[in-house]
Amino acid sequence: MPSASPRYISNLTRDTYALILAGGRGSRLHELTTWRAKPALYFGGKFRIIDFPLSNCVNSGIRRVGVVTQYKSHSLIRHLVRGWGHFKKELGESIEILPASQRFSDNWYQGTADAVFQNLDIIRDEMPKYVMILSGDHIYRMDYGSLLAKHVESKAKMTVCCMPVPIHEAAGAFGVMSVDNEMRILGFEEKPANPTPLPDDPSRCLASMGNYVFDAEFLFEQLKRDAETSGSERDFGKDIIPSIIQDHPVYAYPFNGRDQHEVYWRDVGTLDSFWQANMELVAPVPALNLYDKRWPIWTYQEQLPPAKFVWEEENRRGTAINSVVSGGCIISGATVRRSLCFSNVRVHSYSEIDESVLLPDVEVKRHCKIRRAIIDRGCVIPEGMVIGHNRDEDIARGFRVTDNNVVLVTREMLGLPVGY
Repeated sequence: MPSASPRYISNLTRDTYALILAGGRGSRLHELTTWRAKPALYFGGKFRIIDFPLSNCVNSGIRRVGVVTQYKSHSLIRHLVRGWGHFKKELGESIEILPASQRFSDNWYQGTADAVFQNLDIIRDEMPKYVMILSGDHIYRMDYGSLLAKHVESKAKMTVCCMPVPIHEAAGAFGVMSVDNEMRILGFEEKPANPTPLPDDPSRCLASMGNYVFDAEFLFEQLKRDAETSGSERDFGKDIIPSIIQDHPVYAYPFNGRDQHEVYWRDVGTLDSFWQANMELVAPVPALNLYDKRWPIWTYQEQLPPAKFVWEEENRRGTAINSVVSGGCIISGATVRRSLCFSNVRVHSYSEIDESVLLPDVEVKRHCKIRRAIIDRGCVIPEGMVIGHNRDEDIARGFRVTDNNVVLVTREMLGLPVGY
């Protein structure tokens, strides 16, 4: 067995090309992704979802990355150019944007496998030994070096990242696998209605995280075969994995987090899960540690003035309690509790914000009350408006209210011009 030393890991990451699939629409997020792809969605006070897999790559030592884009990608591409365009090809590093340019067919990307197949010439030109396929729309921190080491040591042709999740969460949402004692995959179902439970825990199943490692030449062979197969949906979960697990060594790799103290992975694919994952960050000791200097999450951010809290009068104090407040924000005589204020948010006097996510450039006028809401970028909340306190009134205004009474407000719902 090869030694899992830093030198060994660094050689593996140097021989790896990562492809991040970032073309997804995120339809379960409804109007929040009407004008942006899900990986471009804001998260955590100052980041975008795409920053997490990109930061994992850079922190793991993988410096050759392609980002596959398709659905309404303008804001995503703009973010990548501004925040991730400083890599030097001359130093063996690059982050390339790969739109559906129809190099191998007349179609746009037809599935996850087709998105990789249509970029085979670009991947081959990098001459990697290993290709890592990553989902671009999950929140987590992960050292991909350990994954690569396990892939090589097990002599796998393909390795699938996985983690146990509750049955009710996996049903219809994740690929689910069964494994033997050596973690070799015996069966794989893509988004089954009734997932196969774990033998020792009938309440949970082993779900795919949508992250894969392939031996490069094996991947090329399987993609070519799949492209020539009539009736294939050109998808890794539906077609590639089920077709190879019987005749080739395909293993599951259980995700253990950055260390044993942080096993965190969130699919923020619904309004409720997006709201909940953001709310987790306001805890005194959040499940996801964004303050770890050993594993920073990189992003693009404007040069903004510090956050400001003003007025010290009776019933008019600018305060934020158990909240995340980003640069450029002004909390003027208002109270913010258990909430996230992204860059350039303005909250005016006598307003109260509770358990809410305010995306960049939101302005809340005076005497507003907002609770359990997601306020999209650039919204201007009129003076005196109450949101999240009466479900029927919110629906009557045209706001979207989830089953868990989280309210989504967008610029269009307020009669304002659309924006990213």
